Amino acid sequence: MKQLTADVVVIGGGTAGMGAFRNALLHTDNAYLIESNTFGTTCARVGCMPSKLLIAAAEARYHALHTDPFGVHLDKNSVRVDGREVMARVKSERDRFVGFVVEDVEAWPSEKRIMGHARFIDEHTVQVGDHTQIRADRIVIATGSLPFILPQWREAAGDRLIVNDDVFSWDTLPESVAVFGPGVIGLELGQALTRLGVKVEIFGLGGALGGISDPAVLADAKNIFGAELKLHLDAETEISRNEAGDIVVKWHDREKGDSGVFTAQYLLAAAGRVPNTDNIGLENLAIERDARGVPQAHPLTMQTSIPHIFIAGDASNQLPLLHEASDQGKIAGDNAGRYPHIENGLRRSLIGVVFTDPQIATVGMKYAQMRERYKNPECVVVGEVSFQNQGRSRVMLVNKGRLRVYAEQGSGRFIGAEMAGPAAEHLAHLLAWAHQMRMTVPQMLDMPFYHPVIEEGLRTALRDAMAKLKIGEVHSECKECVGG
Repeated sequence: MKQLTADVVVIGGGTAGMGAFRNALLHTDNAYLIESNTFGTTCARVGCMPSKLLIAAAEARYHALHTDPFGVHLDKNSVRVDGREVMARVKSERDRFVGFVVEDVEAWPSEKRIMGHARFIDEHTVQVGDHTQIRADRIVIATGSLPFILPQWREAAGDRLIVNDDVFSWDTLPESVAVFGPGVIGLELGQALTRLGVKVEIFGLGGALGGISDPAVLADAKNIFGAELKLHLDAETEISRNEAGDIVVKWHDREKGDSGVFTAQYLLAAAGRVPNTDNIGLENLAIERDARGVPQAHPLTMQTSIPHIFIAGDASNQLPLLHEASDQGKIAGDNAGRYPHIENGLRRSLIGVVFTDPQIATVGMKYAQMRERYKNPECVVVGEVSFQNQGRSRVMLVNKGRLRVYAEQGSGRFIGAEMAGPAAEHLAHLLAWAHQMRMTVPQMLDMPFYHPVIEEGLRTALRDAMAKLKIGEVHSECKECVGG
């Protein structure tokens, strides 16, 4: 077995791992990058990029079928989806994005890139497969995440169980899919497949949808998506296979009180992803872990309870988003490279977008976090706008959804927002910039707003919040939490 010594070893060659390795190299040449499968990142191969390609195809068909309200009439029978062509473009463009990532990886010396499954032997030693053992002064864990799959799904569905990774390997579109999980992945893929003509029903528990915690936004979203999609958001389900091998889902929706049976070619497990840290030898380390068994890390340094071990990206169980993985990788790599000198890295304001139609977005504190942080309701105000009568939205016939902004009483500081509505990805960016700059609602209202644009809806929500704010006045029970 080959024996190596290193200043830094990075386990995992995804977004976070590549970022960590790249930044570790700024401090030392004696660094290695270990990857167990293929380079290319979750986002490029099976996540954000191929899913947006599928969504783009779905939007093309949907818009072609919904031109009548504008007075533009098409022969609807001529709008035909060629599933093979759809998936060929998805895979071709996906491979193009992956190619850019692989080019970056191959620019690094081949001897510094080691393929194989890595496991900790002790807190300084990592074994890769059965061929290499590395003793390292510092180590970064960046092993990414895996789709969450309940055992009963696997047992009942067998080879008809798929995850989002499998969707982007299809050569053509199926006739029907049962989607389990109405979160980001399930809702995006479920709506896209529906709009491409696939029969889809979406199943969940507890009534959640798209990660929304604001009750007013959630209520609007359920009505909007429920009008297009077959949603069973709080369903008891029984899964079996029929003689043809198809999936049979018997369901009872506790929220709506109805029941039924849905037969599909596939069961798509879309209930989120979990950190991929189960099989990397953590049992050989005296490292502090959370309830899910994931090493805990300082959010500004990515340092674990073992000072020379860092963790970044989806493996860290913090925010499983590409830009977060990139930031965490940079922080972990920098600190591993210059250890024992540790510095806080830049952590940006939270921004999350679900690329459905309408889009869903969150910025800063979500509603549930706000209510937990500010115990007294009088410590915060909520401003809102419905897009139903918003000018530009009506012009474009995208006038659906609601935006709610949250501000701190007394200071007037903008602290968060949730929305489901048109152009949410763009509104979210404006709000995230304002949040990171710790702007107040009055300062935000001083910014320019053009006419007519959807952003005027944001101004309406801010004006609503402003009317409820008492700048400079802080409720006696709020003094401990306001301004934090």
